Amino acid sequence: MTHDPLSSNGTVMIVDDTPGNLALLSDTLSDANYRVLVATDGLSALEQLQYLKPDIILLDVMMPGIDGFETCRRLKTDPSTAQIPVLFMTGLSELDDLLRGFGEGAQDYIVKPIRPPEVLARIEVHLSQARTFQRVQNALQHTELSAVSIDAAARIIWLTPSAKQWLDEFSLQYGKTTATEVGEWLPTPLSAWAKQAIKNPDTTTGFADYHAPQGLSAKMDLSAHLGEYLLLLQKSTNDWDLQSLRDSLGLTFREAEILMWISRGKTNKEIGLILDSSPRTVNKHLEHIFEKLGVATRAAAVTMVLQQRGGNLN
Repeated sequence: MTHDPLSSNGTVMIVDDTPGNLALLSDTLSDANYRVLVATDGLSALEQLQYLKPDIILLDVMMPGIDGFETCRRLKTDPSTAQIPVLFMTGLSELDDLLRGFGEGAQDYIVKPIRPPEVLARIEVHLSQARTFQRVQNALQHTELSAVSIDAAARIIWLTPSAKQWLDEFSLQYGKTTATEVGEWLPTPLSAWAKQAIKNPDTTTGFADYHAPQGLSAKMDLSAHLGEYLLLLQKSTNDWDLQSLRDSLGLTFREAEILMWISRGKTNKEIGLILDSSPRTVNKHLEHIFEKLGVATRAAAVTMVLQQRGGNLN
């Protein structure tokens, strides 16, 4: 029995060196309108995945060559296959073996002997979750927002492709040339802001927002997962030209930054959090700004900025 890939329920790869298991699973999945890919060992599975990506993988633990654990580890370290759900098939009942599978990135396991109804039920559940996740990622890719999940140390747990691109661009402003990856920390000074905000959240308003002079802003909230925090990143379409502002008013770059945040209504405390500085240091910079501009108040300084920017404070 053959199926049109476009009308099937999805594509399942079976990786198992036992002919009887392959036959049973292949028949069960084909009858349930799944497209089936077959590999008899881990290396041949990895080779096939270079050309065709399934929606889910059923992976035997004990195989010749590289075993299921190593195969799964390689799948999860490759960005092109990391998001494919993996279900281990094992006859092992020891808890340590099952936990090792989860440690390598598997979503679930099926205990042999194989029971077709159970296999179909688990595949359906995990395919549904994976497709929901993909819809969310696609939605984020077509909005003005990007998303990043971090832990309390500001280490990246997950991020969308657009967030990776934005953070790479942001990092270049601070001399970092390596790509932003899962497992690394947020770039400076975004990481400093995040750690400070997590450590000292406002009990009434929650986490303070972050705004960078390069036009990147961030909002942070608790994630559904314990110990994780969700950052929504947004790019401003009307960035400040701090270099021009600095040159035209005779300021240092840091003074130009502080003047920008004053113009946006930020307090000394808020500016300190944004720039990873103390309110006292911010106030000292303000004194220098007032002296250079020949003004005595924040309002007068803002007026000069308005004149430079044609009345636009965004």
